[in-house]
Formats: sequence, structure tokens, C-alpha cells
Amino acid sequence: MAHPAPGDFKDVILFLATAGVVVPLFRRWRISPILGFLVAGVLLGPSGLGALGAHAPWAAELTINSPKELAQLGELGVVFLMFMIGLELSWARLWLMRRYVFGLGALQVVGCGLIVALTAYFFGASVTASAAVGAAMALSSTAVVMPILTENRRQHVQAGRVTFAVLLFQDLAVAPILITLAIMGRDQGPALSPEVLASFAPAVLAVAALVGFGRFLLRPMMRSVARARSDELFMAACLLVVIGSGLLAAFAGLSMALGAFVAGLLLAETEFRHEVEQVIEPFKGLLLGLFFLAVGIGLDVGLVLEQPLQIAGVTFGLMALNSALIFGLARAFGLNWKAAAETALLLAASGEFAFVILASAMDLGVVPEALGQSLLVSATLSMMCIPLLAALGLRIAGRATSGVSEAPHAPGAAPDGRILLVGFGRVGRLVGEMLDRHGLPWSAIDQDASVVARARKSGRSLYFGDASRPGFLERCGLGSARALVITADADGDDVGAVETLVASVRDRRPDLAIFARARDSAQALRLYEMGVTDAVPETVEASLQLSEAVLVGVGTPVGPVIASIHARRDEFRRELNQGEGFLSKSRQKARVSTS
Repeated sequence: MAHPAPGDFKDVILFLATAGVVVPLFRRWRISPILGFLVAGVLLGPSGLGALGAHAPWAAELTINSPKELAQLGELGVVFLMFMIGLELSWARLWLMRRYVFGLGALQVVGCGLIVALTAYFFGASVTASAAVGAAMALSSTAVVMPILTENRRQHVQAGRVTFAVLLFQDLAVAPILITLAIMGRDQGPALSPEVLASFAPAVLAVAALVGFGRFLLRPMMRSVARARSDELFMAACLLVVIGSGLLAAFAGLSMALGAFVAGLLLAETEFRHEVEQVIEPFKGLLLGLFFLAVGIGLDVGLVLEQPLQIAGVTFGLMALNSALIFGLARAFGLNWKAAAETALLLAASGEFAFVILASAMDLGVVPEALGQSLLVSATLSMMCIPLLAALGLRIAGRATSGVSEAPHAPGAAPDGRILLVGFGRVGRLVGEMLDRHGLPWSAIDQDASVVARARKSGRSLYFGDASRPGFLERCGLGSARALVITADADGDDVGAVETLVASVRDRRPDLAIFARARDSAQALRLYEMGVTDAVPETVEASLQLSEAVLVGVGTPVGPVIASIHARRDEFRRELNQGEGFLSKSRQKARVSTS
């Protein structure tokens, strides 16, 4: 068996070094990590250190040799991003956004495309080339803009919602644009001929197939995998859903990102939403980083140096045209001027689909090679400007979140005041019933897929997942929860899991009321020391309930019995609190003597 040479892994090592060294430095300097990947791509590409290879052999060792392979893999980053965006939405919420998606989004694509096309025609491009250029340069970058919105926590303010709506319509418009380009390249007669209309049929069928699969087969498949209680199998199923839905859309002529978005929308309404988010997040982050690295590698520095004024004029001219039109449209749709300015700046630059459309147009002979290459360089430079434009927009709009979405909470997110239950066995169900009787809203989490399925059939707000994972409870609404109730069985291995969960939650929410079920008084004592509001030992509660039954059964009046039981319970809690204080002082003395 042949062993791989060390050089075979050079591109991977360079990417991991960028992710592990360069990007953290940008974060420390409070610069967008996206810009870090883009700059690293320029340096590691053939136009960066690669250009020094003939004079400095060491530079060749720091140059990525297979940029096309990295670019293909990096495109999956956009696919995973759109899948995660779909998970954060629902069909109902998407319908509420229809005015911005199909109103403002459609006007932006048509308006910006028309202005850019007319400008290109004015400078001598043909009608077909002008149309292709206008369509390509009217589309903004979902891959860059959405992570910046998330990083700045602006995705739920008015500008963030409108920006996402426009980006969503742009993604929907990619397939018709590519189909129209292919028709223009083949010169197939009238624009609305039966042949043209028939060419859209595979796309419609693909979307219908995705929706049908998601409605009838996706949840049973995920439930079957969840019952296996294997993290590896669940991860494999999540990756299958993302990549499989993307490939199905691609086979029909749509973008993979759109197919993944539809799959995310369908999963958003299931009990697996938060667990899937937790699994997919690392893949999305790494693959998006690879995408930005590939964009930086693709920048032709030589062309920039040969035609600096022309490239700069095209880049900033296109951004000025787009931002001016978007600002006017946003104001017409009722946005205040600050939100409109932020939206215009976020959407001013070109996006990743410009590369797809221009490459297709050049292959079909619709756009001349020289013009296409110049526009690709301008698109890359404008994408590198997005972090700076976003920072300017944030400075204009301020950090105030007035105009936060009036839409309902994303599915599964706990609104303010909701109580989170960890575990929905016999104890969890009883706690949920008592909360219902007092009109208190709650959501529950359980690792048993069968338990979750039965509860959701009865209309309960239950989600599948592992609450011990640091980010999982955050996705379930820990930040806005009123209280956390840990009802999971405290036997065997679960004893340590309960204490680990309490420590993790207390670190994130020092102010949160935590109520935990304990196996015995010893565990209750440990939980009190860790900061729980109240711990209920099963052995003590069983003894008190048995005592109450015996006393009433032998004829003791019910009132005094209940009063005595409550008094003994209070005494027991005081004993535990005193023991907690004694134990804390003893451990503190031990640490001092050891030091």
C-alpha cells in the first residue's frame, strides 16, 4: 500500500493554519474573521506568494496548489449556511416576510439588474452581454452578509430581516437566470415559447419532491436514526439531508443552496431542529471559511495591477449604483433612513453567484472573456469590502434594536418567561401538567425519540437532543428562560450528567432559578453547593409521602399531618443548607492548607 507524501496534505495544512492562527488574530484585533480568510486566500494563492515561487523557493511551499478543488469543497459552505438559515425559519414565518421577499427582493433584483445592464450597454457591451452582466452583478453575497449579521447580532432587527428577505429572493432568482442564460446562448427563439416554459419544469418538480419528502419521510427517518442513540449515525443522517437535498436541487438546475434551504425549512418544524443545528454548526463554519479562502485565491492581483483605475471604477461604481437604488426601495417600503442605509450597505457588493453566472455566460459565449474576467475581479474586491460596509452600516444604525421583528419566535426558541424542563419521563410529565394547571408556558428536552414523538403528537412543546452540550440549551432559549427544571433520572451514569449540566448552566446564567431532582441527600447537598435554587432528593420525598400516608391511615387528622410534613421538609432543607455551608468552609480550609 502506497503511503501519501507529506506534500499531498499541504493545502489542508495551510487551510487549518489559517483557521487556527490567522483568523483568531483577526478576531483579537476586532476585525471580521471573514476578512481574515479573504486576505489569507490572496496571500496563499497564485497571485500572492505563488508569484514569488520562481525567485523564492520557500514561497512555493506556502502556496495552495489545488485552488479549484478547494473552491468546489468551499461551495458546500454556502449550502450549509442556507440550510442553517432555513432551520431558523418556518413556513409560517416565511409567509409573514412575503412582502419583503417577493416585493422588495423582486424590485431590487430587477431594478439593480436593469441599471447595471444599461450601464454596460452604454459602455459598448452587446444586449445579451449587458443582460447577463446585469443579472450577475445585481446579486449580493449571502455567504458573507449572513455570518456578519449573526456575528453582530443584527439578524433580527429590521435591517437584518429585510436584508435576509432580499438575499432569499436573490437565491430564488439564480435558477431562472441560469436557465435564461442557457437559452440565450443557444438562441432558442421567443422568450416565452413552450420550450422555454418546459425548461422550468424540472426545477418545479424538484422543489415539489423536496417538500413531499420533507413532509412525509424526513421526520420518520430522523426519528429512526435518533432511536439508535448514536451520535455518529445522527451526524451522518444530518449530512445526508443537507448534501442530498442540495444535489437533488442541482440535478434539476437549481442551486444546491436553495435545495438545502428548503430542507432546513422542513426540519425547522420538527423536534430535531436544535440537535441538528448543534451537529451542523462546526461543518458550516469550516466550509464557509474554505469558501472565503477560495474567493481570496481567485483574485487576479495581476489584472488589478494592470488596470487599477478601471477595476476600481467598476467596483465602486457598481456598489454605488446598487446601494443608491436599494436605499430608495427600502425607504419606499417603510424603513427608516438608518435601517435603509444599513440594508443598502450590506447589499451593495456583489456575491458568490456572480461567479457562477459569469462563468456560465463566458462558457456560452454570451459575455466576452476579457469583460467577464474584469467583472470577476471587481466582484471579488467588492466582497472583500462587505465587512467594512457592514461596520459602517452598524455605526450609522447604532446598536439599538428598535424595530425588532414582530414575527413570532423561531420554532423551538423559548420566549421570555418560558420554563425549560430537561427530561420528560414520569416526573417531567407531572411537572409539565402542574405548570399547565397554573398557566405557565414551558418547553421540554429529552433524548428518547419515542418519548418526544408521543409528546408532540399530543401538542406538547418537546425537542430531541442532549442538554449536556454547551450550545444546545442556548438554542432552546436558555438566555430568555424563567427557570430550568432538571427532571432526568438520577441513577447510574446520570448522576454526573446532572451535576455537569448544573455547572454549565450556572456558568452561563448565574441569575437563573434551577430546580433539580436528586437521587439522595448526598447528591442534593452537592447540587446545593453548585448553586441550584432547590434540590429534591427522591429518598427523602418518598419517606415523607409514606409517612403522610401512614399517619392519615391510622386516624391522625389530615391538617396537622400536612403541617408536620411541611415542617419536616423545611427542617431537612435547613440541614442541607447548613451542611452545604460547612462543606464549603471545610473545602476552603483544605485549599488554603494545601497552598
